[in-house]
Amino acid sequence: MRILIIEDEKPLREDIIYYLSENGHKCDFASSVKSGLEKLSENKYSCALVDIGLPDGSGIEIIEYIKDKNPEMGVIIITAANSLEDKLTGLKIGADDYLTKPFHLSELSARIYSVLRRRNFGGKNTLIFDGLEIDTSEKKVLANGIQLQFTKKEYDILIYLASNPTHLITKEALAENIWGDKAEMATTFDFVYSQIKNLKKKLNEAGLTNFIKVVYGLGYKFKN
Repeated sequence: MRILIIEDEKPLREDIIYYLSENGHKCDFASSVKSGLEKLSENKYSCALVDIGLPDGSGIEIIEYIKDKNPEMGVIIITAANSLEDKLTGLKIGADDYLTKPFHLSELSARIYSVLRRRNFGGKNTLIFDGLEIDTSEKKVLANGIQLQFTKKEYDILIYLASNPTHLITKEALAENIWGDKAEMATTFDFVYSQIKNLKKKLNEAGLTNFIKVVYGLGYKFKN
């Protein structure tokens, strides 16, 4: 999933980006309120990590913007130990969770998965669709009880589509959420078509046909 990290402490920010990238997330970053708001206006994210104490203002302003423009987006507050009032304010206006510095990156990753699971899957670890079972905690996909093997990108695409079963997902949105900033350098979306083709083939071979519908010229829809 694509995550925005709004943190002005460069060493911490770089550690977070490295750790989350190694765990499969696509990360963008900002170091101020201004740059954070710019990123949010230009891109779509599954979750934002927001430092409250930023050099040009408060992260509270960013949380308010997110909850106004994209209320479905997850928000985790990153704050100093003495900022209880800021934490409470952030939670009251819609933040999902908070972490007090210093923290373990493994805990941050667990909090992110928890927030995304609550928001995208109603708190469930397992999604079931007519013979297709997706265990998000184990990253395991079963077709009528038989485990399927997917590449990481194929799995990420499947999760993204399955978490938005009532929406038409454009190829641009899919590329941005799975490939992050790298998608912006692409002149074509052949890499999206290729991954979708492989994913559909594996599902079809397992007897799960028509789970991913191609809406020509627009994007993709997941069976609901």
